[in-house]
Amino acid sequence: MKYVNFPGTEEKVSVLGLGTWVFGAENWGGADEQQSFLAVEKAMELGVNFIDTAPFYGNGLAEKIVGRAIKKCRDKAFIATKCGLIREGGWVSHNLSPESISREIELSRQRLLVDEVDLYLCHWPDPAVAIEDTVEALLKLQKQKKVRHLGVCNFDLNLLKKALRVGPIKVLQVQYSLLERETEKELLPFCLEKGIGVMAYGVMGGGILTGKYLEKPQLAKKDARRMFYAFYQGEKFEKSQKLIHRLQGLGHPLNQLALNWVRQQPGIMTALAGCRNVAQVAENFGAIDWDLSSDELERIGELEKF
Repeated sequence: MKYVNFPGTEEKVSVLGLGTWVFGAENWGGADEQQSFLAVEKAMELGVNFIDTAPFYGNGLAEKIVGRAIKKCRDKAFIATKCGLIREGGWVSHNLSPESISREIELSRQRLLVDEVDLYLCHWPDPAVAIEDTVEALLKLQKQKKVRHLGVCNFDLNLLKKALRVGPIKVLQVQYSLLERETEKELLPFCLEKGIGVMAYGVMGGGILTGKYLEKPQLAKKDARRMFYAFYQGEKFEKSQKLIHRLQGLGHPLNQLALNWVRQQPGIMTALAGCRNVAQVAENFGAIDWDLSSDELERIGELEKF
């Protein structure tokens, strides 16, 4: 495994991280809890120390699985979890109020079996709450030694700048892949300039960049690949297949190519890979055994942007 310094520290975090949304068993066609547990163990065996989770993933199930898996090796795991997405019956609301954050961190600590979360992120913006109040609440948790570092997910440049005026935001988590490159316009250059680590999710386009979907799959209504990733719909699916065909000409496993392309981009701290079992962990994190050459990076860069 390769490692980089976490922003502003000498602490090492793996350039490939384990994403755990699938562990929630709701939005990715189901998941087996024991297989999820073994996936965490296998990832750490391969040197992955960065594990990303959230209360939203299975209403706390993913956090519980991660907590059990790292219980005996806490010092070897760098755990990121989140706040701000609240389930209310069949609805999900955004709530980054200080009161809600205070409740959420206690529940996350209990599920993860940790006293202190390594990285605590706002999952999505909440326009109903001033970002200044949100960051002040996070700073309070930091002073109480319930969280070590602060980050945000899915913030645009303007909101990120506002958050930075209040406190030290160390990480931005965004969707970034060969199929979703909007972040290259403003966010990546800004984070690179300011020394903010970028954690990329959706690196394999919700699975489409594995190349296994040669035809549009029939997906359940709540499947994340249907409701969250646009690449499975309409003309975007056809366009994604054309890109995949051209990438196949490079002769690398597509899933590993997608991961390596992202992790080798300037400013990227960690590229996340979602894995539902040990086999997928081995397949995806095998990407660390090789790099795209400068020539290959240039050739990929010349392909038409999605």
